Amino acid sequence: MEYIKLNNGVIMPQIGFGTIGLTDEVEANEVILNAINAGYRLFDTAQGYGNEAIVGQAIKNSPIPRSELFITTKLWLADATYEKAKLSIQGSLDRLQLDYIDLFLIHHPYNDIYGAYRALTEFYKAGKIRAIGVSNLYPDRLIDFVKFNEITPQVNQVEIHLLHQQDNAIEIMNKYSVQAQAWMPLARGHKAIFENPYVQTLAAKYNKTVGQIALRFLVQKGVALVMKTTKKERMLENMDVYDFMLTDDEMLELKKLDTKNSIVFSHKDPAQVERFAAWERKY
Repeated sequence: MEYIKLNNGVIMPQIGFGTIGLTDEVEANEVILNAINAGYRLFDTAQGYGNEAIVGQAIKNSPIPRSELFITTKLWLADATYEKAKLSIQGSLDRLQLDYIDLFLIHHPYNDIYGAYRALTEFYKAGKIRAIGVSNLYPDRLIDFVKFNEITPQVNQVEIHLLHQQDNAIEIMNKYSVQAQAWMPLARGHKAIFENPYVQTLAAKYNKTVGQIALRFLVQKGVALVMKTTKKERMLENMDVYDFMLTDDEMLELKKLDTKNSIVFSHKDPAQVERFAAWERKY
């Protein structure tokens, strides 16, 4: 495992384990323990996943000291106001059974995210959160956010993978010392990656899987990753991307796979905004 130093000096594991969909307590405890045994130390949840309490209990059951784990959660979009966020942040601390949260993100770029960020800043200054940031902020919104907030976000978690490489967004994040963190870095196993002859050729060359090539591409660009699997062998595979390096020419060739479009949705799509706004509370 390699680590990344955030703009406030906090050290974050480059590869993290996502917990979306883990809503059964027995399964979550088993999966998270398997992930810990596979070497994962960053665990990513969200209020919107409806599983903070389950993840928190699994972390509490962990044989690894709390100080060696890095826990991320994200603010529910309906709570993205100053007053609601203060209550919501404390709610996450309580559900997770933690004295502090390592990284707290604003999950989506809607509602009063400036007010919510002021609340995050207060908890950050009080030592209840070690790093604060945002998720799904596009470059224009991120610049605006950096310019008009006291504390520059430490992380921006966005969709990044071979088919949507976000070079412009990463360039802006690097300019303002905001760490890019990819959700869905394997593009949900999209066939345009996993059936691509060139990626398959690289996998054969380095004796790796296609997925490891896709992850290595991002790791080599300095992007942090969060991904989920329930399979032990896949957990180990996804971590095993540090013993080889793609050449400059190979990186350039892989760059050609970029479609410059999301394979999921756009946060600028009015219909998508309506869908998000209609989400029911899960916690």
